[in-house]
Amino acid sequence: MSVMLSLNGKPPTATQWNVLNLGAGVQSSTLALMAAAGEIGPMPDFAIFADTQAEPASVYKWLDWLETQLPFPVHRVTKGNMTADMMLFRTAQDGRVWTKSMIPAFMQAPDGSIGLLGRSCTADYKIAPILQNLRKLCGIKRGEKNLQITQWIGISYDEIQRMKPSRDKWTQHRWPLVEREMRRHDCIGWLKQHGYPEPPRSACSYCPFHSNKEWRRLKDHEPEAFAEAVRVEKELQQTKAETDNMQSVPWLHRSCVPLEEVDLSTEEDAGQLDMFNNECEGLCGV
Repeated sequence: MSVMLSLNGKPPTATQWNVLNLGAGVQSSTLALMAAAGEIGPMPDFAIFADTQAEPASVYKWLDWLETQLPFPVHRVTKGNMTADMMLFRTAQDGRVWTKSMIPAFMQAPDGSIGLLGRSCTADYKIAPILQNLRKLCGIKRGEKNLQITQWIGISYDEIQRMKPSRDKWTQHRWPLVEREMRRHDCIGWLKQHGYPEPPRSACSYCPFHSNKEWRRLKDHEPEAFAEAVRVEKELQQTKAETDNMQSVPWLHRSCVPLEEVDLSTEEDAGQLDMFNNECEGLCGV
C-alpha cells in the first residue's frame, strides 16, 4: 500500500483542489493515465500544462491525444513565446542594450573557459504561468494564507532529488510516483502493460540539458525540431554579440561547437543529463 508523501515525511493535508501539473512527458502522462484509471486518487479536478511554445511538434501531438483519454480537463497556459522573448533587445536606463538570459546555454569566454548562462526558463515560463492561472481557476485571493490546492508533480523515484516544496502557503506539492517508488522505466512498463504508446520527451527543442542520446533522437526522428535548435543557437549567438554586456559565446552543447557539427555518436553526455536532474525545478522533462 502506498503512502502519500511530503518533504517533511508527513502526509499532505487535504485540500479543496487537486491539480495535476502535466509536462506531457513519460512520468506526468503516466500519472495522468493512472489517475484516469482510478489507480491514484482522488481524481484530479484538472491538469495544467505550461507551454513555452518551444517544444517539438511530437509533444503537442501527444498532448492532443492524451486529452482525449482523460476524464478531467487539461488547461493549457502560457506566458508567451520564449524563443522570441529571449531574442528581444532591451535598453537599460544608461542606454546599454541587453537581452534577458533565459536558457542555461554553455558560455565560452574569450580565454576558452566554459561556464553556464543564468537561466529563468523554468521559473518564468513554467512555474509562474501555472501559479498565476491556478489563482484564477481556483479563485485564490491575493494574500491567501490558507492551504487550498495540492499540486501533483510527475517526478519519479529515480529523480527524487528534484522534489522541492511549494513556496506559497496556499498550495502544496505531492509526488504520487515517488509514493509508489515508481521509476521512469516502471512508468514505461505501466504504459505498455495498459496498451499505451510511449510519450515523447517533454522539453524545449533547444534545451542545453539534452543528453547526446536526446540530441540524436531529435536529429534522426524530429529533424524539424533539430533544425529549429540549430537556428536558435545561431540567432542567440548573433543576438548576444550585439549586446553591450556579453563577450562570451553561447552554445547549446557543452563541446562548444556548432550543434549541427557535434559528434553525437558517443554516449558521453558531458554531464548534461546530471545537470538536468539536479538543477531543474521538477516541472521540465516529466
